[in-house]
Amino acid sequence: MQLSCPMPKLDFDFITLGHGSGGLLTHQLLESGVFKLLANEALDAQHDGAVLSLTGKTAFTTDSFVISPLFFPGGNIGSLAVHGTVNDLAMCGALPEYLSLAFILEEGLPMTAFWEILLSIKAACEAAGVKVVTGDTKVVEKGKGDKIFINTTGLGKVHPQARIGSQYIQPGDKIILSNAIAAHGIAIMSVREGLQFESEIKSDSRSLHIQVKSLLDQIGPDLHLLRDATRGGVATVLNEIARSARLGIQIAQAQLPLDPQVAGVCEILGLDPLYVANEGVFVAFVASHRAEECVHILQAQAGSEAAVIVGEVVAEHPQKVVLRSGIGGRRVVSLLPGEQLPRIC
Repeated sequence: MQLSCPMPKLDFDFITLGHGSGGLLTHQLLESGVFKLLANEALDAQHDGAVLSLTGKTAFTTDSFVISPLFFPGGNIGSLAVHGTVNDLAMCGALPEYLSLAFILEEGLPMTAFWEILLSIKAACEAAGVKVVTGDTKVVEKGKGDKIFINTTGLGKVHPQARIGSQYIQPGDKIILSNAIAAHGIAIMSVREGLQFESEIKSDSRSLHIQVKSLLDQIGPDLHLLRDATRGGVATVLNEIARSARLGIQIAQAQLPLDPQVAGVCEILGLDPLYVANEGVFVAFVASHRAEECVHILQAQAGSEAAVIVGEVVAEHPQKVVLRSGIGGRRVVSLLPGEQLPRIC
């Protein structure tokens, strides 16, 4: 969902240093833009913080978003910031409730770009049922930023059936990918490099809390661990989990969900899709006897139609991830020394 509210009539077309001074320009920017667009009872108080009522176990996360380009097929840095924070809460087994939102704006950023980002933030928040309740805005001199950086913090109530953590993983657990991988990273690369394809490859950026809630409602504690496969991709997440749990992980190349066009671009560019970032894919570790049920629950929902079991936890080769190739060979999937694609999220 993308909102199309008209931009308010302002006396400026670009962000200036005055917008960070705390004076008239700052108030005009915030009143006409952020406060009016994202209005709710907590944000309307315009205080230094927000006073919230929280009950039960609460999940808390924070993240920063720096991406180039700011706009890409399927989203922009604004929707990405909301999705990323909502998803971090979801991976804790929590339903998102509140966000903080802080901007670092570079002098010279066009107001039209900032407005479009704000509209995407509003749309993503409304779709996720989350409220922005506090935040901050700073402006840096031209050349000392990269148009816009966003920092977010999220709070959410933990699902009563959630028992999620690497300590619950055990040999025999099945590993499920919630959807096809590598679309986000390839969408970013296509814009950066001006690549043209038969059809546009869009980022998979989306909120994942609805899928997670469905799993917890129906599977509960048999859902042992969740991680979203963002920066570093699936391979990095699996390596981190194998090391944390001190167990081995085995996956099958033939089972990896991959769009044919994305696979083709990865091959042309020499990229391994296992290391390409995602923004709408999570890895789930599930008790073996509930794995097929988990897949069916996911496949019935938009945004996880390609969910599939890709591997399992094993006692052999602890702290290593081993890939079984399509022709029966095996290779260790290790951590990359650097990043295939910088500034992805």
